[in-house]
Amino acid sequence: MISFSRRLLIAGAALATLAGAPAFAQETVKIGVILPMTGPFASTGRQVEAGARAYMAINGDTVAGKKIELVLRDDAGTADQTRRIAQELVVNDGVKMLVGFGLTPLAMGVAPVLNQAKVPAIITSATTSAIMKQSPYFVRTSMGGPQSAVPVATWAVQNNLKRVVTLVTDYGPGIDIEKGFTDQFKKEGGTVVEALRVPLQNPDFAPFLQRVRDAKPDALFVFVPSGVGAIFMKQFVDRGLADAGIKLIATGDVTDDDLLNGMGPAARGVITGHFYSTDHDSPENKAFVAEVRKANKNMRPNFMSVGGYDAMHVAYAALEKTGGGTDGTKLVDAMKGMEFVSPRGPITIDPDTRDIVQDIYMREVKEKNGELYNVEFATYPKIHDPNTAAK
Repeated sequence: MISFSRRLLIAGAALATLAGAPAFAQETVKIGVILPMTGPFASTGRQVEAGARAYMAINGDTVAGKKIELVLRDDAGTADQTRRIAQELVVNDGVKMLVGFGLTPLAMGVAPVLNQAKVPAIITSATTSAIMKQSPYFVRTSMGGPQSAVPVATWAVQNNLKRVVTLVTDYGPGIDIEKGFTDQFKKEGGTVVEALRVPLQNPDFAPFLQRVRDAKPDALFVFVPSGVGAIFMKQFVDRGLADAGIKLIATGDVTDDDLLNGMGPAARGVITGHFYSTDHDSPENKAFVAEVRKANKNMRPNFMSVGGYDAMHVAYAALEKTGGGTDGTKLVDAMKGMEFVSPRGPITIDPDTRDIVQDIYMREVKEKNGELYNVEFATYPKIHDPNTAAK
């Protein structure tokens, strides 16, 4: 029989263990990273992960006295999986923040989880404007809808491209970008001759490009998802639009830095507006590019990668502000209004919308040292998503 004093000793030890457990657990803050690491959007996952890990390599894996641990999960670009994984990460793995979301439906799918668990989610890739209204726990470091399209519209009119056909992929981001470009273009005095929407699955641009050629606009404004740009560019040249004197202007997704060299001569001279170029000239970007290349077999980082990098900056800075505290509402409050210099340039997290405010650069594809780059030549500062900006 165990003596009374012995039972007290055992009970006291158990209580001490339980009391100590939360303090020990708090020494590590887990951040769940949900990305499409397999499937058709695997390049997005690869780039975002590389950016997030580059931030930790440059800035260390501790903040506010806490060790940061990334818990990476593959959702294969399927919304049902994204939601299930988010629930598992919060309930089973005890993550205090979520990062990632390669596509709009994937981000939309986790909103109920965030609202119930009160866990912040930093969007690194998805861009549709409507996402931000689904949860007060969303914060975005990618791009808000038509942010990049608005300066392209202004630049086009300023450069005497006043009759334009628009061609976008027919899904949420494409429709947002079409509206953003069109509204600004008309405001500047331009005319949209025709608005074309191409199916997301298995797009064949040939019949649409024939309609563009027949319309004889000054320029064709294009948005297609990253990865489809090379196909589009080839067909644009093959259908003779460049020879017909039709200027190609686009958002930066079309000339994705990760894929640009593979596009070949067809990409040269294309004018795009976007928030990031590998060629951006700043010490922050040089360090970022060098780290990504070093850790990923010389991979060139793109705009997805910088979204992952900046998501980690936001997470670290929020933990600094809370003194390592992981209450979700307090973390989101700490993220609101945050300002810092990213590898892309200066950015702000809008305190009202939790969306990103950033510079948009006009770029031209040029050859430098035997490689193709998006070379910046003009800056439009502090652009909001016009769909979410406070009126």
